[in-house]
Amino acid sequence: MMKQFIFSAALALCGLTAAAQDAEVKRMKDESNKTIKKEPEQKDGWTKGGVFNLNLSQGASRNWAAGAEKFSFSINALANTFAYYKRNRNVWDNTLNAQYGIVNATSIGTRKNDDRIDVLSRYGYQLGDTAKSDWYISALVNLRTQMTTGYNYAVDPKEKNSNFFAPAYLLVSPGIMYKPNATFDVFLSPVTSRWVIVNEANKDIRRLFNFTDTTKGSINEIGAFLSANLKKELAKNINLTSRLDLFSNYKNNPQNIDVFWTNTLGFKVNKYIGFTYNFDLIYDHDVKNVETGGLLGTQLKSLLGIGFTATF
Repeated sequence: MMKQFIFSAALALCGLTAAAQDAEVKRMKDESNKTIKKEPEQKDGWTKGGVFNLNLSQGASRNWAAGAEKFSFSINALANTFAYYKRNRNVWDNTLNAQYGIVNATSIGTRKNDDRIDVLSRYGYQLGDTAKSDWYISALVNLRTQMTTGYNYAVDPKEKNSNFFAPAYLLVSPGIMYKPNATFDVFLSPVTSRWVIVNEANKDIRRLFNFTDTTKGSINEIGAFLSANLKKELAKNINLTSRLDLFSNYKNNPQNIDVFWTNTLGFKVNKYIGFTYNFDLIYDHDVKNVETGGLLGTQLKSLLGIGFTATF
């Protein structure tokens, strides 16, 4: 009886061992056959979507020995929307980025801490074999401005330094685009026309944007332009949108490259709550410092917030 039990147990153990070995062999085989995950291809027809984020924060103190604002409140809103179209050899990409924020504190009153309208429309016609080519003959139009009046608070009294369409940057650019997938592309143009616009209602600040003739409403610049875009899911519920624009003005100091780099990193906690982090870097050799009259230099801005998030 015992011999039969031992014999049966041995057979069962051999069977389990063999099964485990088969499973391990299968796993190793699957691992060896794995390939690098490809980025998604853009679908035919319209692809639309976007994200809206609203962040609120509030603080208060009374008789706080370490020192603190008696009251502070801030609100920041962000909307990023896109509409992409593809049909046969044709692609048409449209994006709208709008951001606005205000902060109120006992010591400084109410100020805005974010303000942007950025509209971009780009068309591309695929070169070569439609099934394989990643290159497009392309053209784009881009408009950037802000919504409300901005001030320099370092001087007393405060001095206006921006407003709606003061300045506005309008760029028209024919070129070539490399677009290997739906998440990344690079656009390059050797001849681009850009207008720096300060409208008549705000002509008093044209001097801040290198207007040698302040009776004119715009300055035209001709130069080379490069734009790189990345829109990628880094991990589940973590998304990055990044755009880098470089412009060299042939007419004035072409070695001084204008830089516009904007980044939005989103962390989604659940359906309606999320973190957002925005980082912007701008360098424009022609923009002057209100306080010193010299060049403004590199502009940096970052915002971190948690609040209501809606994806559509």
